[in-house]
Amino acid sequence: MSNEQKNDFQTNLGIRLKALREAQGWSQDELAKQLGIHRVAVTQFENAQREVSAEELSQLSEAFAVSADVLLDLKKDIQVVLEEGKKNKKQPAQEMRISVPELKVDKFKEVLLYILNKVGSRPNVGETVIWKLLYFIDFDFYEKYEEHLIGATYIKNIYGPTPVESGKILSKMIEDGDVVAVKSQRSGFDQKKYIPSREPELSKLGAHEIKLIDEVLERLSHMGARQISQYSHGDIPWVTTEEQAKIDYEAVFYRTPQYSVRDYGDAEGAI
Repeated sequence: MSNEQKNDFQTNLGIRLKALREAQGWSQDELAKQLGIHRVAVTQFENAQREVSAEELSQLSEAFAVSADVLLDLKKDIQVVLEEGKKNKKQPAQEMRISVPELKVDKFKEVLLYILNKVGSRPNVGETVIWKLLYFIDFDFYEKYEEHLIGATYIKNIYGPTPVESGKILSKMIEDGDVVAVKSQRSGFDQKKYIPSREPELSKLGAHEIKLIDEVLERLSHMGARQISQYSHGDIPWVTTEEQAKIDYEAVFYRTPQYSVRDYGDAEGAI
């Protein structure tokens, strides 16, 4: 491989790594902590200022749940796709896509806007808290009604459950003017906050959905990032999931009483 080809490869790999990181909704610091390296190294990877070693490639592969072969084959497509009323074209088997149905996108937007309008102005409610609130809204709803509210795909990382679709949907919401992203400081740490530019369309949320969202906000929205992350680490769906793996909704039916939102007494006593 010539130096020119090598530079092109590193540049394209850096672009791919950045796209994957943003699709997961992670900051460079979050990815660096998962890899056990300094944030500057992640910046260097993405800007093609440093070659990725075999060991680092293995770590990146594990973090993104993508095989090293796919990660290195820059012709293969890895992306989050928002369907938004359009049918996806059939993709070759080797392409890896996270397809987000239109209904899920709409629900995600309106639930997020509902949260932001209700508690987003509180100093403790930054991006980390928002993702955990969404997780408990989604998983509490599934436990209680055995159906999805948003039905987002959550993975297990060191900060707690994180919705995979968040980066792509938020970028679209910012582009559409639904929210504005701002950075602030809290307790000496950088904090990303989102300011809603409109009210949620409540017609897209059922009364029982709003009721459950309010219950989660009342129970958890006072927590800071560290507290709610630690709290999420005690939930059975999180506990039973391997690092960087998708969290299974069905695990809510094995929750401990501290986390369970469903009364199983009637079912147990039924004849």
